Amino acid sequence: MAKKKIETVCGYSCSDCDHHGKECTGCEKTRGKPFWTAFIGIENCAIYDCCKNERKFPHCGKCPDLMCGRFDRIRDDPHLNEAEAAACLVAMEQELRSRK
Repeated sequence: MAKKKIETVCGYSCSDCDHHGKECTGCEKTRGKPFWTAFIGIENCAIYDCCKNERKFPHCGKCPDLMCGRFDRIRDDPHLNEAEAAACLVAMEQELRSRK
């Protein structure tokens, strides 16, 4: 049986993450403080903080500035090469633009 897709404000699906259900319960449950923030020395995910706390959007697909500079952090992920990071960003944007 396929995992249920867990939607996030940024367009990434927590259900695709190996850490979900182990080290992390997801963005919504942690209120923008997923496990990985501790590893990069930040308190909150900047995308979540902007979208939910500052702009009060249900997800970034509602934002006129979609795919702003906050998404550039994906390119810094040491687990992704440049092509993988670019593909991830494209997938996130497509997901967000498809939402109502």
